[in-house]
Parts: sequence; C-alpha cells; structure tokens
Amino acid sequence: MIYITGDKHTDFRNVSFLCYSNETTLDDILIVLGDAGINYFANEKDNLLKDSLKNYPITFFCIHGNHEERPENIKTYKTKQFHQGLVYYEEKYPNLLFAKDGEIYDFNHQKALVIGGAYSVDKYYRRMRGYPWYESEQPDETTKENILKLVDKVQEVDVVLTHTCPYKYLPTEMFIQGIDQSLVDNSTEEFLDIIEEKLTYQTWYCGHFHTDKIIDKIRFMFHDIEEFK
Repeated sequence: MIYITGDKHTDFRNVSFLCYSNETTLDDILIVLGDAGINYFANEKDNLLKDSLKNYPITFFCIHGNHEERPENIKTYKTKQFHQGLVYYEEKYPNLLFAKDGEIYDFNHQKALVIGGAYSVDKYYRRMRGYPWYESEQPDETTKENILKLVDKVQEVDVVLTHTCPYKYLPTEMFIQGIDQSLVDNSTEEFLDIIEEKLTYQTWYCGHFHTDKIIDKIRFMFHDIEEFK
C-alpha cells in the first residue's frame, strides 16, 4: 500500500498510529510532501529521529522541503534506483528515502513527477536565532532547466508531487500575519505555474502551507494521511 501526507516537521505520531492500525510493513510506502524534518540539522543531531523512524514498519519517501538540507549535500548519503527513479539514502537507515527533483517515479503504475523546495518566509528569523537555514532550499536554475526539458519531452504524467504549489493556487488565507508579502521570493511557485501550464496531469499533491484542502486538481496536505490512488 502507498500512502501520502504533508509536512511532519519531526512529528510522526499520526504515522505511528497509521502503521499500528494498518499493520504496515516495509513494503508499504509513505510519501511525505516536504519538511519531514529528518535532515533538519544535517549532522549527527538528526540521528535521534532517524533511529526512531528506522523502527517504523513503513518506507518513507520524502520530497524536499524548505526546513531541511538536501541529502545530496550531506556526505553520508548514497543513491540508488527506487520505483524507476533515483533516490538518496543512508545505509544505516534504509527505509528513509529522499526524492530527487525532476525525477519521474512509478507508483501503482502511475507516473509521478517530483519537484521539491520552497522559500522560507521565516528565513531571517531563523538566521537571527541561529536555527538551520539552507541556501539550497529552492531548486536552482540548472534543476529548473532540466525539469522544463523533461516536461517538454514527456508532456504528460499522472501525478505531480511538490512541496509548494503553483503561484496561481497560492492559499492566501494561510499566509502568516505580519509577513511582508512583497519581500517573499515566489520564484519556485512561479516556476511551478509554468510547469502546470505545460503539463497534462490528473492530480497534483503539495504541502508547505499547513492546510488540508482541494482546489481544482490541486490537493494540499498537512495532517491528513490518505491512500495514494
């Protein structure tokens, strides 16, 4: 079985309940739409959470968020093929997998394009307080160019999995009060607008905005855990 959910930010209590209730195994997969929090510190401080999640009877497939480092920038990660796409993993934690931006994975015979990353509106707060913030939080220009070439080539997928959403679907009611929106970098959302216009798809899943709602074919996820159909 494959399941899907939104941002966890290191809190996996509802995932534990899912595993217990459904008697999951490592053959089952949970797609996390960014900000899992597993690579929050990008060093051994993350091992406490990783050691806990290693014991969960489920395989985590995590999209890149904006409150964590990219695994390709952490020396302990290797790559392998998983469901016809490239993933990052550590040998010590084989059930914690991280998607690569621009890969197309096969889940239940559905082609799923992954594009992670977003801008952190709390960037300056985190830097001022000494909390982790990573320049790699958004996809770089090379990644965007490669994804555009891929989309022009394939033209159609079944599902799109992203952290943030296309600009036209921004849930403005979820914006944090007190944030000057004129200072927010929406370049990733604007890029996803281009992808959304070019690509034929059935469903688009995203997280980031801490809400559970549906707009057209866009499914925002946060607390909910659903079967990936």
